[in-house]
Amino acid sequence: MDKPDDIREFRKLQRATLLAQRLAVTTDQRRQWNDAINHQLITGFPFLQQSTIGIYWPYKGEYDPRFVMREFRKGGAVSVLPIVVQKAAPLVFRKWWPGAPITKGAFGLPIPDGTAALQPDALFIPPVGFDLEGYRLGYGGGYFDRTLAALAPQPLKIGVAFELSRMETIFPQPHDIPMDFIVTEAAVYHVSPGGLSRLQDPRDASAIAEPVRSRRAGSLA
Repeated sequence: MDKPDDIREFRKLQRATLLAQRLAVTTDQRRQWNDAINHQLITGFPFLQQSTIGIYWPYKGEYDPRFVMREFRKGGAVSVLPIVVQKAAPLVFRKWWPGAPITKGAFGLPIPDGTAALQPDALFIPPVGFDLEGYRLGYGGGYFDRTLAALAPQPLKIGVAFELSRMETIFPQPHDIPMDFIVTEAAVYHVSPGGLSRLQDPRDASAIAEPVRSRRAGSLA
């Protein structure tokens, strides 16, 4: 694909197209895809039961991570939700559980109200689109990119999306940060230097992810 003259406009058009496709998915189909992604995450990343996991409140037809979080929580995992504290600033993550006190945040989405601020070990990140190199197309606010750039050590970055969100390239810019994995209803993909690599067995994700997490944690020791 030829590089467009105006990457911002290109992304805007791609974003609108992909959102329209996602919103057109039927409720039954979305439920089936959600169940399939739940299975991929539980099978591929069982070690997250001992982690603090950043999730999100689903928006505009996104994959809903709240149900898989229930399974990870059974093993001791803690979930946190992102909060926009101010424009052009990194997100803050606060502890959330079913029944936690909530208030209304950015985009009218529920956010934890006064719960503990925690740094996530792993993040489930919802792209509007994802490309063949593992970069994500977001909503255009840059919140996740700024947040990831500020976090140390880097959390395990798991993009969760439907296959219909796949695109050839977002034409990544210097501020764009690739995911470590992309999980869809069809497969778990490892983001390697050569781009997306489909794992034949989702369970193979653990063997790849654990050394990455250990290396990042050790870099700050």
